Amino acid sequence: MITGWRRHVERIAPTLVRPGRKPGLRTAKTTLAAVLSFVIAEKLGTSEAPILAPLTALLVVQLTLYETVAHGVGRIASVLAGVLVAVGVADFVGLTWYSLGAVVAISLVVGRLLRLGQHLMEMPISAMIVLAVGGNANLAAGRVYETLIGAAVGVVVNIAIAPPLYVQPASEALGELASRLAACVSGLADDLRGEWSREVADRALDRARELSDEVDRADRTLARAEESALFNPRAGRAREAQPRLRTGLTGLEHAYVSLRSLCRALLDRTYYVPETEPGDAYTQEVRFALADVLDEAARALGSVGVYTSAAGPRQDALDDAGAELSELHRRRDRLAGLLLTVSDPYADAAAWQQHGALLASVDRLRVEVEAAIRPADEPWRPAPVTERPRQALRDAVQPFDRRRLRRRRRDD
Repeated sequence: MITGWRRHVERIAPTLVRPGRKPGLRTAKTTLAAVLSFVIAEKLGTSEAPILAPLTALLVVQLTLYETVAHGVGRIASVLAGVLVAVGVADFVGLTWYSLGAVVAISLVVGRLLRLGQHLMEMPISAMIVLAVGGNANLAAGRVYETLIGAAVGVVVNIAIAPPLYVQPASEALGELASRLAACVSGLADDLRGEWSREVADRALDRARELSDEVDRADRTLARAEESALFNPRAGRAREAQPRLRTGLTGLEHAYVSLRSLCRALLDRTYYVPETEPGDAYTQEVRFALADVLDEAARALGSVGVYTSAAGPRQDALDDAGAELSELHRRRDRLAGLLLTVSDPYADAAAWQQHGALLASVDRLRVEVEAAIRPADEPWRPAPVTERPRQALRDAVQPFDRRRLRRRRRDD
């Protein structure tokens, strides 16, 4: 019984305490924001039970300052728009089934035009509540005031108390990605030294494809770290680390694609020879030489993981990676020479097309590992906060521009 509970705790522990985060900090900040917003709204007398203020604070406090501000603005816009719609309808008709339907329909249409996104449903909810009391001006104003109070308190609390900066989780995610890639490459080397077959090559390709989730997770984590620098007074640390992390992630993503191409080339070669003679795909000497290449690639990927995650001295990791890449290039040349001795490109052009694909994948893997540790050309600055609203406006206007262009073409 105790062992079962222990396993359960070990399984859920990573979701409760995550690396790079202070345990319970977000819970404490959210609770404080809810309590403060309720106290302020109660002191200001916005309503008899100003529960909307702490509710807004709960929804506004997010993982990053940018998300917190964006949620606050979105919620304020949805509540204000919903109240205006309800007050406008209530001036002409009370609460009936058709007025309710009209309020919901108008709110949803206006909300989509305003691009409220995940706050869309808040607009018809606010409109229905105000309509239910006949468009009472005091209730409408109180709902808007409480929303403003909750959003403002949520933003202030998130700024004042340890504003989150997700640089360490991003570094660790890249280190984990590099380790997983290195383990996959090393496992492929072990397979090549064993009994080679079409089934073994197929399983190796499946293992490489499974790494796509790890690549996506590292990309999401780094994107959150970049977003956490917006509005953050501690953004200097993110500006220093981002070029290294983004360059490392780009190189590792491309290395993952190269690894998949390499596994695909190995599998394709097994279909070139009879299924009963899988050993004829590559001689044992060639397979062992390729395994030596992959062992060195795995060590280089391990050094990239140390460099990107700052798990050790970065300069030492760079020096190790440079030496390993040089050795990888030397072993690759030896592999190419062996392929020339076992297969004449003039006598067997089809086989050399596959050998060329294999060598090209090895070269791309080496180049992308080298690119992952290349210094950035220029320092990083967070994108302007106004860029996303501008892009949203461009996306909204673009369909109309296309229609005008089509009409102009017809007229011409």
